[in-house]
Amino acid sequence: MDVPKDQITTLLDQELYNSAQILGSFLVSSPSVSLETSPHIKAENQILLGDAFFRDREFRRAIVKFKIASCLSALNETRAALVEMEGIPSKARTLQMSLLMAKLYRNSRHNRFAVACYKECLRQCPYVIEAIIALAELGVAAKDIVSFLSQTSNKSGRAPFDHTDSNRWLQVVWNSLMDEYAMLLKIKSDYSKLNKLAHDLLNIDSTRPEVYVALAVLAERKDGNLLLSMKRPELAVVAFRVAQELRPDLRSYQGLVHSYLAFSKFKEALHASREAMKAMPQSAKALKLVGDVHASNSGGREKAKKFYESALRLEPGYLGAALALAELHVIEGRNGDAVSLLERYLKDWADDSLHVKLAQVFAATNMLQEALSHYQAALRINSQNEAAKKGLERLEKQMKGVDPDAPEEDEENEVEDADGDQEETELL
Repeated sequence: MDVPKDQITTLLDQELYNSAQILGSFLVSSPSVSLETSPHIKAENQILLGDAFFRDREFRRAIVKFKIASCLSALNETRAALVEMEGIPSKARTLQMSLLMAKLYRNSRHNRFAVACYKECLRQCPYVIEAIIALAELGVAAKDIVSFLSQTSNKSGRAPFDHTDSNRWLQVVWNSLMDEYAMLLKIKSDYSKLNKLAHDLLNIDSTRPEVYVALAVLAERKDGNLLLSMKRPELAVVAFRVAQELRPDLRSYQGLVHSYLAFSKFKEALHASREAMKAMPQSAKALKLVGDVHASNSGGREKAKKFYESALRLEPGYLGAALALAELHVIEGRNGDAVSLLERYLKDWADDSLHVKLAQVFAATNMLQEALSHYQAALRINSQNEAAKKGLERLEKQMKGVDPDAPEEDEENEVEDADGDQEETELL
C-alpha cells in the first residue's frame, strides 16, 4: 500500500492523530520501502510517525489540563486555572481552550492578553460571536475587528473571509446589540447620542425591534420614568413583571427588585433577586442584586458584603460590585478600605461614577484637593453627571471656608421678608 506523506501531514494539521498513526505505521512497513530505499527517506517516515505519537500524547495532556482548568474556573480559582491553561502548548490549544483562556485573562483584568486570546479564537473560527462582543467590551474598535476578520480564512478550505461579507454580518451583530447601547447612553445621560442613535437605526432598518427599544428609551427620557418618579412603584412592579415574561433578562429583574424596595417590600425584593440568581447562577450581576437587597436593610450589611465579594471573585473587573462594596465601607467608616478598593479600578475604567465615588470619599475625609481632581475627571467623562456637578459645587464652598449646608443668601432674605410680612399683618 502506497501512502502519500502529504496526507499524513494533513491529518496532523487537522489534529486527527489516531488516523495519522495508522497511516504512519503503514508507511514505515510498506513493501515499497525496500532495503535499497534511501536512509534519509526512511528517517523522514519515522519522524512523521513519531510526530503522530508525540502530538497525540501532547493533545491528551492538553485535554486533561483543560478539564482541570474548567473545574478550577467553576470554583472561581482563576489564578490556578490560568496556571493549568498556560501549561498547554499554543499549538495544542483548541478553540474551546483559547476561549476559556481569554475569559480567565479578562476576569484577572489582564486585558491585553485577553484581547490576544479572543483574536486567536476568531482566527480559528470567525463566527465566535461571544469573542466579537468581548473584544468590543474591552474597547477594541469595530473597524479593527472587521479588519482582523477580513484577514482571517476559515478552516473549511474556502476562500479567505470576504471583507464585504464580514461588514454585512458584523453589522447584523452590532444592530442586535443597539438596544443595550441605547440603555447605556440613557444611564450616561448622553441624550444627544441617544437621539442620533434612534434616528440612525430607523434609517438603517425600521423593522428591527432594537430600533423601537432605542426609541422607547428616548421617549422615557422625555416623559420621565413615570411610575417610579411619581412614587407609584406598585404599578412599576406590574410593568416589570410583564417585561420579565416577555424577556426574562437581568434588567427586568433589576427593575422588579428596585420597585419592591421603593415601597419597602423587602421579602418580595429578596425573593425576586434570588430568582435572578437561580436563573443566572454564574452571573456576578445577579449576585450583586441580592447584595443590593441586603444592603437596603441596616441589619443585612454583612450579608450584602459577602454577596458583593462573591460577585467580585466571580468577575474581578465588575465595577458595579466594587462601587457597592465601597459604599458599604464608607457607611461603616472604613474610608481607607473604600479608597484602596476603588483606586484599583482606575487603570481599566474611565467611568464617571467611579470618579464621583472616589471624590465623595476624599471629601468626607477632608482631602479636598483629591476630591476636586476626581469631580473634574468625572465631568470630563460625562458633563451631564448631576452628582458630580452638585458635589463640585459643594466642594468649592468647603474650599472657600463656607458651610455647604448653610442656606443661600436669597433664601435667608425670603425668610426675613416673610417675617416682615407677618409683623405688618399683626400691626394692621
